[in-house]
Amino acid sequence: TWHLRKVPQIVSGRTFSLDSPKFEAKPELELNSVCGIECQSRLPAPSLSDLKELLSYETVFENGTRTLTEVNVLGVVPAPAGNATARASSRRKRQIYGTDSRFSIYDKRFMTNFPFNTAVKISTGCSGILVSPRHVLTAAHCLHNGKDYVKGSKRLRVGLMKMKGSGRKQRRSGRKKETSDGMPSFQWTRVKSTHIPRGWFKGVSGDVALDYDYAVLELKRPHKRKYMELGISPTIKMMPGSMIHFSGFDNDRSGQLVYRFCSISDESNDLFYQYCDAEPGSTGSGVYLRLKEPNKRKWKRKIIAVYSGHQWVDVNGEQQDYNVAVRITPLKYAQICLWIHGNDGNCTQG
Repeated sequence: TWHLRKVPQIVSGRTFSLDSPKFEAKPELELNSVCGIECQSRLPAPSLSDLKELLSYETVFENGTRTLTEVNVLGVVPAPAGNATARASSRRKRQIYGTDSRFSIYDKRFMTNFPFNTAVKISTGCSGILVSPRHVLTAAHCLHNGKDYVKGSKRLRVGLMKMKGSGRKQRRSGRKKETSDGMPSFQWTRVKSTHIPRGWFKGVSGDVALDYDYAVLELKRPHKRKYMELGISPTIKMMPGSMIHFSGFDNDRSGQLVYRFCSISDESNDLFYQYCDAEPGSTGSGVYLRLKEPNKRKWKRKIIAVYSGHQWVDVNGEQQDYNVAVRITPLKYAQICLWIHGNDGNCTQG
């Protein structure tokens, strides 16, 4: 079942104007030299002042202006130091592990219905997921490389799936017959503002901190689709079969929505390490679980992580590769919830 947890509060403090970004960074679909499972298990837990710094956030608006908002963190329960368990195995670099277990979704009934219709395409080449009538959750590195915003993120757009054509049309008055090929086309919406945690920026974290590879986009116009709720990521032990699911727009299957599920191999406080088959383009997808609602017989899907992509990490002194997802911890839940609702009052129960 989903366990209700009291969530710490993140309260907005002062907001400062910053210089407009240059928007000149190259998008990097694969990140290197990331602190791996062992390295993470040796890191001290962040102090309260560290958390305030890491969870303060930048907002970029569609006119190119930028602000920094400081935050206060209340009611935080410090996480125990690294709970990762390192397992040695050597794998060569690949994003498809063994047999390709991905499914391309062609059927309209699936593609235009929940949960598949919550997947969106980001104009910088990534995927994302709808988390409110106006907000999309994606990976920070789809928009910012740690130093500057990526080219193309100034006029950022989000593509919501719609089906091409309306099936077969009979020939009437000489009109040609149209057939729907089961491929989605996209209804593109401009992004009004983008929120990225300071923990993602190199100046704050020393290096790119994968733990903070998430961002929220606010759309100019609301959509009327069903969206996916956020959940706090349980530990592997609390997941049925430790199985996760996500859908995105992998580069090697152009124009197709690609769904996959797999079990998680490893975890740290902030990351899941897994071998879900995924190619670039699916980065930023919302990773979700299906668990029972407390005291109800109904099952409910919730987003518990953001797929961050293919990474090299150090395990037992050797470089190994995994596909990595950023867990939604109680603190990240509180922050994303603040970005969506604009206040912390709606974010007390995870």
